[in-house]
Amino acid sequence: MSDRQASLRENVRLLGDCLGETMSNHLGDDFLQTVETIRQLSKDGRQLGDSQALIKALEDLKDNDIVPVARAFNQFLNLSNIAEQYHRVHRRKTNESLGVYKNPVGDLLARLDENAFTPEQILDTLKTQSIELVLTAHPTEVVRRSLIRKYDNISSELESLDKDNILPLEESKHIRRLKEIITQAWHTDEIRAERPSPVDEAKWGYAVIEQSLWQAVPRFFRQLDEQFAHYTDEEHLPLDLSPIRFASWMGGDRDGNPNVTHSATEEVTLLARWMAADLYIKDLNILRSEFSMTQCNQALRDRVGDSVQPYREVLRHLEQKMKRTKKWAQSRLDGEDVSDDGVMLDTDELLNDLTLCYQSLLDCGMKVIANGSLLDLIRCASTFGVTLLKLDIRQDASRHIDAISAITRFYGLGDYAEWDEASRQAFLLTELNSKRPLIPMEWEPNEEVQEVLDSFAMIARGRKNSFGSYVISMASAPSDVLAVALLLKESKVSFPMKIVPLFETLADLDNAEPIVEQLFSIPWYKAYIDGRQEVMIGYSDSAKDAGQIAATWGQYRAQEALTRLCNKHGVHLTLFHGRGGTVGRGGGPAHVAILSQPPGSVNGAIRVTEQGEMIRFKFGIPDIAVRSLELYCSAVMEATLMPSEAPKQEWRAIMDEIAEVGMNQYRSIVRGHEEFVPYFRAITPEQELAKLPLGSRPARRRSDGGVESLRAIPWIFAWMQIRLMLPAWLGAESALQQAIDSGHLEKLQDMHKNWPFFGAYLDMLDMVLAKSEPEIAEYYEKRLVSPELRGLGQLLRNKLSQVSDLVKQLKQQERLIDDNKTIRQSIDVRNPYIDPLHYLQAELLYRSRKDEQNNAVDKALMITMAGIASGMQNTG
Repeated sequence: MSDRQASLRENVRLLGDCLGETMSNHLGDDFLQTVETIRQLSKDGRQLGDSQALIKALEDLKDNDIVPVARAFNQFLNLSNIAEQYHRVHRRKTNESLGVYKNPVGDLLARLDENAFTPEQILDTLKTQSIELVLTAHPTEVVRRSLIRKYDNISSELESLDKDNILPLEESKHIRRLKEIITQAWHTDEIRAERPSPVDEAKWGYAVIEQSLWQAVPRFFRQLDEQFAHYTDEEHLPLDLSPIRFASWMGGDRDGNPNVTHSATEEVTLLARWMAADLYIKDLNILRSEFSMTQCNQALRDRVGDSVQPYREVLRHLEQKMKRTKKWAQSRLDGEDVSDDGVMLDTDELLNDLTLCYQSLLDCGMKVIANGSLLDLIRCASTFGVTLLKLDIRQDASRHIDAISAITRFYGLGDYAEWDEASRQAFLLTELNSKRPLIPMEWEPNEEVQEVLDSFAMIARGRKNSFGSYVISMASAPSDVLAVALLLKESKVSFPMKIVPLFETLADLDNAEPIVEQLFSIPWYKAYIDGRQEVMIGYSDSAKDAGQIAATWGQYRAQEALTRLCNKHGVHLTLFHGRGGTVGRGGGPAHVAILSQPPGSVNGAIRVTEQGEMIRFKFGIPDIAVRSLELYCSAVMEATLMPSEAPKQEWRAIMDEIAEVGMNQYRSIVRGHEEFVPYFRAITPEQELAKLPLGSRPARRRSDGGVESLRAIPWIFAWMQIRLMLPAWLGAESALQQAIDSGHLEKLQDMHKNWPFFGAYLDMLDMVLAKSEPEIAEYYEKRLVSPELRGLGQLLRNKLSQVSDLVKQLKQQERLIDDNKTIRQSIDVRNPYIDPLHYLQAELLYRSRKDEQNNAVDKALMITMAGIASGMQNTG
């Protein structure tokens, strides 16, 4: 075992011992022994392949022990996550000492140099690079914000203990502090009493920026500077460089979420400005206290006049203006209609003054000071601006249709919703070119339509730098885009807001090219976009609609077609990838996903959603956030400068066959099997999931629908809870088997090794299958499913076994994820702690369905859901 693995195991043991002491102090040694017995039985069950003793022990639990036992295993899994996350940081620091190329950017630059790319080409690519990471708060982040802060503190204490020469007294101090924080966590309820509001979700996102990204971004730039210094003559990268920025859906995603209202969105944008001002005030205050230098260049002297402390004069002015901005935002949040005079609403003023000080220090021989904290603040200002991040607005296309229908009916023009596409386009274009208002002055639409109109009016009241894109869910026609353009115009939005169609179902993905081509044929629209088009690719709903393998190929084809189309029309395309944490929602390592995109589709620009708990795992700790930013930056640069080759025609033909077979098989089960819906609702906690107050958005689009009305996230979350992982693989077993039976085995193996797209797909499938546990799913079935439905369960488990064997055959390995020891070990370490939660959850589901008024059972059930989600990590 390597020293680094020994360090991980030692930290897991230390945190586990602290938790054990906490539980013993609270509930006694007998309870601790009960937990230890269950843990050992779980471990033995894994080794012997028989969990009956574990199941018996869980069934024998006294009623008052159910909740604390569930909490014990939940907490241990959270602590294991902390230890593992810190271990990644430790390993990263160790690797850095081995040489300059032991990181993604340095390694890429070395390869670019070997491939004869000039420093000018490389630097120009970085200067024009545009990566936007869009933070979203879907109902997958199960850990409360108050606990996240405690977990961050635990990680800090592990870092303090990670010293070779730590003194015994200092070590004791940090261990005492660890015990204190873990005790605080144990006595904090891990389940929220109420669902978070959209504003609460936004605050959670802002906290990630405040606690991690605000430190990580300038550190990322410093490392980028060091790497590029080897290949360019510039000592530092341009000050206004911002290859990676952040946006958000938190408080702007109103698709199917009645809690996201125009007032909630407006509050979120004000909170972002308040938080940005607060962060700048703190940093400016520190700079002002340090910048006592008196010598300055003429430009700064012209700015400050006779001031004897020129730098402090400028910094004091900025700090005072930020304080006025913070006060203004707070007054607006309190409902006061206050003037924005003296408020910093745009980033240019901030950057201009900071750059003025920076250049003066350089001119006066104070380069060391210029390139210290001041440079870091300039980097933050270039990245976050005065709005912290831009807020996207997302709404379903049907809501815009309803609004325009209400208007046409009011005027006696008929029902817009019933018109064909040609009639809709003709009406919309006429109104877009009209100089008169369309929305009636004296008119009282219904509540839903009024909310749509109020949302557009809210955008008009705001400022351009507060908003990102307007995303249209379930876009299926050019009129869906033109309708938003018309509503923006009629609401007097003064800037050309990006309008982004989101193609979600497989049919919509296939139709993406003709839809966008029709838009490009409209002169008004071509002028509106000014040579730039953004299109969002939906991963969640396409996979839920057609199965993962068909959806993955559909997404690839759509990106290829859109890339060709935009090149033909001279339009710069930015693809917005709506990826989730799980494979079933496009999840997986970001750099692998980017490098597996169709050649030419990245072209220096990409937007990607970072969803739920993945935000914390990728960006919650500054060291890991720096690593994540490096991976994104290097992958986009590589995909731009050295894109993969287009797939061979025979590979495409095989994928066409595979996708068709996979889709038909998937739909024959999910849509066509009459027992599927009752089986799904019986074996999974899908119904009970609605009780878990995870996110602000309801689990269903409507309350009376079947599986088709269930959102993709809870759909996947439910299957993950029972470890069947069905959305990620169903259909692949038939598709891959038929391809092999047709004599394509060697070609499939060649595709895995030499086609990044297929290689990434198969590796992700491998990973998710390694997390599946058919024996656990079978126990859920035995406990919860009526005998007449169990035949379907056996069929599904047989298919799971089949696809697992096929993946091993294609990858030529004896065990799943045999080629990724890190993930393999992580799964193996967690299983003994997740298993009791699974068996306990099945029992609790059984009891809950017999007695729906048992609060203790319901609470324990919610804890098991949270614990399994924490243990599995990528839940939605």
